[in-house]
Formats: sequence, structure tokens, C-alpha cells
Amino acid sequence: MKIVEREFGPATMKLETGRMAKQANGSVLVTYGDTVVLVAATAAKGSGTGADFFPLSVFYVEKGYAAGRIPGGFLKREARLSDSETLISRIIDRPLRPAFEDNYLAETLIAATVLSHDLIHPSDVAAMNGASAALAISDIPFHNPLGGVRVGRIDGKFVTNPSPEQLEVSELNIFMAASKDAILMVEGEAVGVSEEIMLDALWYGQEAVLPIIEMQEELMKSVGKKKRTVDVPVVDSELKSKVEAITPKRLNEALRIKDKIERYERLDTLKDEIKNEILGDSPDADSAKELSQIFADIKKDEMRTRLIKDQIRIDGRKPTEIRPITCETKVLPRTHGSALFTRGETQALAVTTLGA
Repeated sequence: MKIVEREFGPATMKLETGRMAKQANGSVLVTYGDTVVLVAATAAKGSGTGADFFPLSVFYVEKGYAAGRIPGGFLKREARLSDSETLISRIIDRPLRPAFEDNYLAETLIAATVLSHDLIHPSDVAAMNGASAALAISDIPFHNPLGGVRVGRIDGKFVTNPSPEQLEVSELNIFMAASKDAILMVEGEAVGVSEEIMLDALWYGQEAVLPIIEMQEELMKSVGKKKRTVDVPVVDSELKSKVEAITPKRLNEALRIKDKIERYERLDTLKDEIKNEILGDSPDADSAKELSQIFADIKKDEMRTRLIKDQIRIDGRKPTEIRPITCETKVLPRTHGSALFTRGETQALAVTTLGA
């Protein structure tokens, strides 16, 4: 059993491993004040070669007993995740997913369970840091730990992991994740703060998580498992050269199409044209799959180049341009209230019903 701890805002955060969930690839018990979260990371064997996506699942669960509560209603059994639990699961997933080693595609599960909650020290922050720590000490190819923190601002001063009472009077509420080198995820809200204050809050948050990252690195050195080897697919260099020779110019033309459906159809047609030109009418499945991946990589690079170098987004807009926005009311004749919000080709229909 190994325990490391550091001061983190209003209390000490403690990371403990080797006590619970011993069969997981990596597990950490996070204690922050009287908030306790168990995070276990489990993965299928191997590196998942052959899959075309990364099957990572993250579940954040708040047990009723953690705060001494019994679920309401006739059935006392805890059911599916609440909206809050689902959103926190996504927040944990967001900075972790791109941090895994390239070409690692094995099914991976991160389960964060809130075992005790003092309703003061944030369990979502504990879960984020526990997830990174559990992956860091496991054999799963996750090499660069990150830290999560909530940042508030009260009376002109930034606050690390403010309590719910403090958040009520805070000018901003930011939940962010960062590594030593970069800010990886930001989610939050603010009450009319300047851009300068917001940027200062981000730098403050990145500095705040450094002790948490140091704790994880200490755990890795003392109890970390050897990382598994990831099988790197062998790319057909000749096929790649052929695709790169004929794709960029035609791809650029397709990416300039403003209408989304028309653009998608043109990209699909272009990929089929290139496939027929290079592989013929009856390509084997492996070659066709490899060509599709090469095409996707070129498309990604082309989109990134257009944005950074030419300052043009995929539909021809500049970075500062927004799509046309319209708002309509009284869309539905028999409802108490209705509105249709449209931004480009994205729409939201909102309907209101008033009680008697």
C-alpha cells in the first residue's frame, strides 16, 4: 500500500493505492477533506489492433450513502446515472481520451465511485485526479498525468476548489484540467469578467494542479506498472504516396463547399474516386480500409492547415465569423410558449408549458 499527499487549496488531497480494487489494472482511493472517491481503471488485454475507434468508457457515480441519503420514491434502488453524473463523466473523459498512446484501441473502463461526501470539498475534482492517477500507475499506455481543479474568484482573489457557499458569491466557476505543459480542458461560467481575468484564472489553475501531478509521478515511480506495448500498424508507404499525390488539391476544393450535406457528399464521392483510381474497381478489404484512414489523416491535416495558416474554417468562415442566427417565437399554435433557435444548420426547438 502506498500513500502520497499534498496541500491542495482548502485541504490536503491524499492518493492511496493497494488497498481497494486490487484486481483493476490501476486503482486509487482519493481523500479530500471528508470526501472519498474510489477510481478504478480496467482494460482488455492487448492494444486493440484492428479497431477503428477507441472504446473508452467513463462512469462517475455518486452513491446515496456517501452523503447519508436514501433514494426517494417507492424503489430505493439506485438506478441509471443522473444528468449531473453523466456530465461529470464526460468532463473526466474529455482531457483523458487524447492523452492515451497513439494506436491504443483496447476497450478501457474508468469507474469513479463517490464513497463519502462532506458537501464541501468537490468530488468531481477528486474523481478527475483519481482517474489520471489510476491510469498513470496501471499498465495502460497513459504516460503523462494531468490534474483537475475548480477555480473561483471572490473579492478580487482566485480561490482553489471553492465550496458551494463560496461559489454562490464567486465571479466565476471554472472546472479545468491541465498537464505540466498545457491546459487540456476548460468548462465553466462567469459573471461579466474580462478576458484578462479569465486568462489569469486559467494560468492560476494550471499552477494549482502541479502538486497533484507531482503526486502522481511519485506514485508512478514507486508502484507504477510497466506499460504494455502498443502494436503500431505498418503503413503501406507506396499507397500513402499515391494518395498524397492526388488528394490535397481536390480535397481543398471539397472543403470549400459551405453546405454541410453537399460537402459531406462530395468528400464521400472524392474518397470513392481516389479509391477506384488507385485500387481499381474491386479492392481488397484491408487496402480499402488503409486508404480510408490515409484519406482521413490528410483531410484532418488539410483542415488544420487552412485554419492555422490561412485563417479559414471548413465552410469558408474566418475564425471570428459566426453562422447566421435567427430566433422565431410562437412556432407551435397550441402550446403555451414555443421558440425556434437556428444557427446555420443547427436548430433547437424550445417549448414551455405552464402549470394550472
